[in-house]
Amino acid sequence: MTTSADTATYADTATYTEDFGALADGSPVGRWTLERDGVRVRVLTYGAIVQSVRAPGRDGSRAPVALGLPDVAGYERFPAPYFGAVVGRYANRIGGASFVLDGRTHRLTPNEGGVHLHGGARGFDKRVWDAVAVPGGVRLSLVSADGDEGYPGRLDFSVTYTLGPGGALGLVYRAVTDAPTVLNPTSHLYWNLAGADSGSALGQQLRIAAGQVTPVDAASVPTGELRPVAGTRFDFRGMRAVGAGYDQNFVLEEGAGEAEGVAAELYDAASGRVLTVRTTEPGLQLYTADHFDGRPFGPCAGIALETQHFPDSPNRPEFPSTVLRPGEEFVSRTEYAFSVR
Repeated sequence: MTTSADTATYADTATYTEDFGALADGSPVGRWTLERDGVRVRVLTYGAIVQSVRAPGRDGSRAPVALGLPDVAGYERFPAPYFGAVVGRYANRIGGASFVLDGRTHRLTPNEGGVHLHGGARGFDKRVWDAVAVPGGVRLSLVSADGDEGYPGRLDFSVTYTLGPGGALGLVYRAVTDAPTVLNPTSHLYWNLAGADSGSALGQQLRIAAGQVTPVDAASVPTGELRPVAGTRFDFRGMRAVGAGYDQNFVLEEGAGEAEGVAAELYDAASGRVLTVRTTEPGLQLYTADHFDGRPFGPCAGIALETQHFPDSPNRPEFPSTVLRPGEEFVSRTEYAFSVR
């Protein structure tokens, strides 16, 4: 339901839509553009992908600060990096590509060796979503059928993108199910505040509000331990250069609540751009994209800051639960706010 308060909050946000080609199978793809206070965001109906984000720097000039591709064919050709997409049903990894819920074993698609990654072979990132305008943005929705990639229950899922005051990009995920299931969506945006075509982002400064991480095994699945970051290379509690070699879930000091806690801050000294990440989620995955091979981006060209529940939570009862049951509504919020320093 739209309220007068919603309308007032987003009165200064410009929104329009256009055709953006078609997939190889002929399915049409649309593109939505949101613009406010110097920030412009473009969202595709394919994969609920944020194709581009342009934000001003210290000198007022706008630059693309998120990695994206120029056409639909590019996203079909390079699906593995998940450029800007919403991934689900379950972001990150589920060990053994299976989990037990209410005494029943559910076997998922193993798409990374014997591990289930980012929703499987055909996750949310590879589907065309329905889209409708909302105050200040667009809501994209899809139905994930019972048994989709092995998950139980029909899931009605949506993500709403809005641009609020200051050009803050808001994401709100909502879902309901008709049978007990698990759910853990995220946005797989890659950020480079110096510009998407500027090369490595590793010299940018990062702070993460996390005192612990979830260590992983050889398959990048959490061991179940919560390990302090103090004295390790995972200590980003003070602002410092990112550096290479990260694909790690951080346990946030705030999050998993009704209000968005500050999860991370990324800063580019040359342009003055600052990205502040707020979320209701309990975790954040830092991924530095070391494997990028120049097609189309080189190693570490972007930094992913994926707000999420912990990987492999369905198999780790000691982790915050990702179970969704009939009669409940899943709601998760993340905000990417831009400023200059």
